[in-house]
Amino acid sequence: MRHIKPVRYDFAAWTHLIPESEIRRLLKFQVPYYFAGGKPGVLPLEIFAKILIDLGTGQLVKIARGQGGEVIDEYNYGPTAGIRSFREVLAERLIRKDNIPLGSDGWEKVIITSGSQQALYGVLDVLIDPGDAVITPSPAYLGFLGPAVKLGANVICVPTDQDGIIPEFVEEAIEKAVKSEIFRKPPEVLYVVADSDNPKGTTLPTKRRQQLFDIAERWNIVIIEDAAYREIQFEEEKRPAIKSFDKDNEWVVYVRSTSKEAAPFRIGYTVLPDAIREQLEKAKGYLDLCSPVLVQKILEIYYKNYIDDFLKKAVPIYKRRCKAMRETIDETFPEGERTNPTGGFFIWWESKKPFDAKKFLVEVAAPNGVVYVPGAAFYPIRGYQYNPDTRDFEKIVPKTNTMRLSYSYNTEDDIRIGIAKLGELLTEYLSS
Repeated sequence: MRHIKPVRYDFAAWTHLIPESEIRRLLKFQVPYYFAGGKPGVLPLEIFAKILIDLGTGQLVKIARGQGGEVIDEYNYGPTAGIRSFREVLAERLIRKDNIPLGSDGWEKVIITSGSQQALYGVLDVLIDPGDAVITPSPAYLGFLGPAVKLGANVICVPTDQDGIIPEFVEEAIEKAVKSEIFRKPPEVLYVVADSDNPKGTTLPTKRRQQLFDIAERWNIVIIEDAAYREIQFEEEKRPAIKSFDKDNEWVVYVRSTSKEAAPFRIGYTVLPDAIREQLEKAKGYLDLCSPVLVQKILEIYYKNYIDDFLKKAVPIYKRRCKAMRETIDETFPEGERTNPTGGFFIWWESKKPFDAKKFLVEVAAPNGVVYVPGAAFYPIRGYQYNPDTRDFEKIVPKTNTMRLSYSYNTEDDIRIGIAKLGELLTEYLSS
């Protein structure tokens, strides 16, 4: 009888270090009140159906005319950086709406990626060597933290308040890093979500944006400005993008995503300093060769003809959902502190009383039909936090008494019912 040995695979070290994404894990939950992942709940369904019909009809006409070769190109491989016509549409919009300094050949500075997540990973991949430091807010988007740790970065978390990351502490952390035995040089990257950040929902004032750019220029640090929620802003006047200060296109990588402002078609678009752009395009070539041409064609039509009218309808709906969640938290939650978003998809809540939000989710909230993301997921699994009181680095300690609540997916009525239920469960749990 043949002896069968157990199969053992020699996995890479990072697979043992980095757990499954908390958000990806929570996507598996089928519950009535889903406040976990930032899933868009307002989508241009009729518009996309019309675009698909019009696009398909046009292709059939071309085929009938013997122009099938043109149609084949729409289903085939395309340029790694993205098709020119789509990049031209996006470049014109970035110049017009965000004052991004692109110039006459601006489309060439726009790189298309398969989701903004690919851009975040790719930029880190070309900028970071193991041991290099990166600065993030505390807490920060786990989709940045995971790749940073995977690629060997030393993450430095800097304190935040109701207005986002605090520039004075960023500069203090940089000065300390240069003198520290841990780093001995300035960080390579500063990551920030300036508009309605993930996970807290805070928006940086204009003064802080200028301060962060000045710090980056002074210390030769690349800012990755993740603008995923730039279009989902509730105030009419937007604050200037940090990238708009980067007149010579030297210090800011500006990352945008279609999945929040249009629909989850998983396309990202990024403006980068020229040398970084060349390296990102090379890296993307090894990741996926190219993003789907047909999806780019669909989004080209959408961004050219439909997006502004749709956003006029969608943003007020998100604003009302945010208001419903804020009000219900205030009415039903135990003592604690929440953020007050002026856009985006998320509210951050911190309990005054210590408790383990992940344990509570598994044992109480999820069995009762409510899920959210425990706040501890938004801290790196290894790294440092800068303590302004001691002006020194400490090992990172996640805040376990926190949660990120998304109002994007559910209706106002469901938000009020689900958040009230969560508030009742929390109150009972924390009073026992």
